[in-house]
Amino acid sequence: MKLFLILGAVNAALAVMLGAFGAHGLEGKLSERMIEVYKTGVQYHMYHAIGLLIVGLLAGKLTNSGALHWSGWLMFIGIILFSGSLYALSTTGISKLGIITPFGGVAFIAGWVLFIMAAVKGL
Repeated sequence: MKLFLILGAVNAALAVMLGAFGAHGLEGKLSERMIEVYKTGVQYHMYHAIGLLIVGLLAGKLTNSGALHWSGWLMFIGIILFSGSLYALSTTGISKLGIITPFGGVAFIAGWVLFIMAAVKGL
């Protein structure tokens, strides 16, 4: 699953860039509360970028694992929904964007549950 290695590496790089932008480019422009919201987005972005890398590395050992495949996709979807909504919420102040965040959290949880299932079944 070379694709998950690429998605993981790209998202890790994006998380670092967005973290640096938050620390330097948004300093003094957002309230302390919104900076914390932004940081949470970056933190979970990086956690799940690493998760995607692990999925990509394990794909060679757990061949034909649909659970592992969907685990990776759910982590990626979670990054978009969870972290993306927190980035947008914190930088725009549109509080209704917070409605999207829990869907990303559910995608993260489901991704890890599928990861566990793939590991139990395949190892």
